[in-house]
Amino acid sequence: MPHSPRSPTPPRRGVLEQLGRADASITHLADKFHMTLTGMKKHVGVLEKAGLVTTQKIGRVRTCKLGLRALAEEAAWIERYRQPLGRALRRVGQAGRGIERKEKVDGRKKR
Repeated sequence: MPHSPRSPTPPRRGVLEQLGRADASITHLADKFHMTLTGMKKHVGVLEKAGLVTTQKIGRVRTCKLGLRALAEEAAWIERYRQPLGRALRRVGQAGRGIERKEKVDGRKKR
């Protein structure tokens, strides 16, 4: 399944899910996702540029955690469209039930 340019790739989604549970080092993330340190650093870098992850280096360990943005913009976008979409889906359901009732009535008349 192709990814839209704005959605994270599967490893990046996994990193976000992991960091949602607990902060983790890049080494830990690389091990967990069976990646090289270089590969994980690239993924974390993309997430960092997007504001989804922050990193802090203490000694030789770079620790990652969810960024300040933490999907707030995406949650606001979803909420903005949730109610209108819900109303539209209810109208579709009502129209479908109306068609079913009409078909039942029409079917009885033909017998």
